[in-house]
Amino acid sequence: MRHTDPNGNGPPPSPSSAPLSPDLNLLRTFLAVYRSGSFTAAAKLLGISQPTVTTQIRVLERQTGREMFERLPRGVAPTAVAHDLAARIAAPLDALAAATGQDAATNDQAAPVHLAGPAELLCTLALPALAPLTAEGVRLRVSMDLTDPLLEELRAGRHDLVIATGRPRGRTLTAVPLMDEEFVLVAAPTWADHLKPRLADIGPAALHTVPLVTYAEDLPIARRYWRHVFGTRLSCPAAVTVPDLRGVRAAVVAGAGYTVLPRYLCADELASGTLVLLYEPEDPPINTGYLVQRPGTPDNPDVLRVRDLLLRAGRTW
Repeated sequence: MRHTDPNGNGPPPSPSSAPLSPDLNLLRTFLAVYRSGSFTAAAKLLGISQPTVTTQIRVLERQTGREMFERLPRGVAPTAVAHDLAARIAAPLDALAAATGQDAATNDQAAPVHLAGPAELLCTLALPALAPLTAEGVRLRVSMDLTDPLLEELRAGRHDLVIATGRPRGRTLTAVPLMDEEFVLVAAPTWADHLKPRLADIGPAALHTVPLVTYAEDLPIARRYWRHVFGTRLSCPAAVTVPDLRGVRAAVVAGAGYTVLPRYLCADELASGTLVLLYEPEDPPINTGYLVQRPGTPDNPDVLRVRDLLLRAGRTW
């Protein structure tokens, strides 16, 4: 028996047989979302409203019978179908835009470079280093989070570059060393005056009665310092936890206790005397940061400009 829809037409095509025949506007919108990682960012690039972008993507998905993007709490992640479609249409759309004197995705503006990494390193080192590029027309969109979720988002196409606190596993991403950060044990002078001689005399036990200020409840940075420098396990609970090392630094400068920080983050305080080194090991713990991207040459040439400037700056950090 032949089934028809309410309008008397034949059966709708199955998703597997649905023809791909969206108009150019839908494809341009799709490519803008794919490259920018969110409906909101794509709307700004195209000069249209975010609801219009949402509607056009829904129309495209309905026409093709395929889901193009996974909706995330922040932005979207391309599906395998989206990756395939982008690979097929990006070059022709870009060529058409060049031939007609239009930018297929940016409304006469360069596509932004999506950079992500730890908040402290981005704000203290990376963004000041990249500031000259903005005067040259480079546009930046910066995200801040822990390394593991950022690398997953990089794999999904949400970022162009990620500054990672460790080398990513597998071969789906490429990573080059960016910088080495040294960790230091510090406190305000009011604590340091009596802690330094006791620490030199009896070792880390001198700190057991002093408040520890740290990044997280599981003490990741402090525990590593204890293992590397003192060869023992840190057993003290945190007195204060702040999920931003700049907040940890502020609390310790104000006299809340002691902590372990990257040297770059407290270099000014050490120079001014508002923080004091409690211990200076011959072999301080070092962590290598990496600049990570997806393999291949990025579509946006500004990504290469940002990458190269970061790598040059990293030699001085």
